[in-house]
Amino acid sequence: MRTIGHFIGGKHVEGTSGRFADVFNPATGEVQAKVALATDAEMAAAVANAAAAQPKWAATNPQRRARVMMKFVELLNRDMDKLAEALSREHGKTLPDAKGDVIRGLEVAEFCIGAPHLLKGEFTEGAGPGIDMYSMRQPLGVVAGITPFNFPAMIPMWKFCPAIACGNAFILKPSERDPSVPIMLAELMIEAGLPAGVLNVVNGDKSAVDAILDDETIQAVGFVGSTPIAQYVYARATASGKRAQCFGGAKNHMIIMPDADMDQAADALIGAGYGAAGERCMAVSVAVPVGASTADALIAKLAPKVEALKIGPYTAGDDVDFGPLVTKEALARVKGLVDQGVKEGATLVVDGRGFKMQGYENGYFMGGCLFDNVTRDMDIYKTEIFGPVLSVVRAETYEEALELPMSHEYGNGTAIFTRDGDTARDFASRINIGMVGINVPIPVPLAYHTFGGWKRSGFGDLNQHGPDGFRFYTRTKTVTSRWPSGLKDGAEFSIPTMK
Repeated sequence: MRTIGHFIGGKHVEGTSGRFADVFNPATGEVQAKVALATDAEMAAAVANAAAAQPKWAATNPQRRARVMMKFVELLNRDMDKLAEALSREHGKTLPDAKGDVIRGLEVAEFCIGAPHLLKGEFTEGAGPGIDMYSMRQPLGVVAGITPFNFPAMIPMWKFCPAIACGNAFILKPSERDPSVPIMLAELMIEAGLPAGVLNVVNGDKSAVDAILDDETIQAVGFVGSTPIAQYVYARATASGKRAQCFGGAKNHMIIMPDADMDQAADALIGAGYGAAGERCMAVSVAVPVGASTADALIAKLAPKVEALKIGPYTAGDDVDFGPLVTKEALARVKGLVDQGVKEGATLVVDGRGFKMQGYENGYFMGGCLFDNVTRDMDIYKTEIFGPVLSVVRAETYEEALELPMSHEYGNGTAIFTRDGDTARDFASRINIGMVGINVPIPVPLAYHTFGGWKRSGFGDLNQHGPDGFRFYTRTKTVTSRWPSGLKDGAEFSIPTMK
């Protein structure tokens, strides 16, 4: 049985706690590896290692740090197939989807090659008589990231790439469900020229999370996961004086107006709702057709598409739309929520609960489910299901449709499909959601913009990647400078002003 330890100080380190978590193959249900769960002492050792390496890395000029990122991008492209296969084997997503996971992280690394420009400060000559004023962005020191199972390549890179480009050292605590790819990424960073100790990967459970949140050396923490845990991490981290950006759950609505291209809307919903088995924080899980005829036409197009979804293991290659859910517990939870939806009176148009994959009967597979006539008081509407389930909530008017995502507790992403520019502009302006798509079902911004949800989907003032990533991982220092030649003799006791 393969054992996965930690990556500290530029090398693999075996766990010493004696505690392990099973790493499953979601397609077969078999345990394929065991991952060590760190002790508080192991976490402290990783932090000490990072703290020792960080000052020299921070003193390395930004252009040289950017060259490490440039080489890292080259290595990611070289090892793309290897990374995707390892990711699929532990997560279960298809190989094309796994490559997309890596590529969206790679794009953030590409953006971070621009660190020399992004770290420039401001300068004012002659702010007062003989006085110049300037600001500089400086790294925080040691920072940390706690990342989820559903994007084991992308989200770690969203965290550590800007942090490291800014001159910080980084402690990564990835999900114990699919831990191999984060360690592979750390290996590639070392190969790219990153000094040992600047990026450390420590596997663990809640004990490791709490150790990060309470460690006085760690100056900032980024988190992605469920909303209750995001709120917990944010509260505990900020109580310890840390900077925190914590992103939680979602319930992403897509509004379909009567004038929308119905074929385009249906295709968009199929990909956005069922891709990666619905295990995406930006998955569309609620479709809101406006008007009865729109709803009827949409259901008529969706139902056969959901029934025709191709489900299977990643080894089936491109002939698969999505794979299994990540764990047996996740599968049971999603099926339980579908059961609850039926009890509450929603119409289950397509029922995927009974799906069995021939030859993979012990895998965590589930067919696509499609609900119609879902109402806002139902659990399947209020809860983030995180599975291959799409709910259709009918609205009579645009205003009624708009009010649904506006009043929901989550505010991660949303979309509208329409041919009318006035409607689209009104929607984008009024909606209280962090990321908006207009005829785009999954509006994940590119790396040079910023990613983040509103309401209970996000805690903290600054978002992930883009310019916000560099703001989050740096502090601004402002210097007011005057040289002695123009100074008067004697002390001044009043508050300084620009005379």
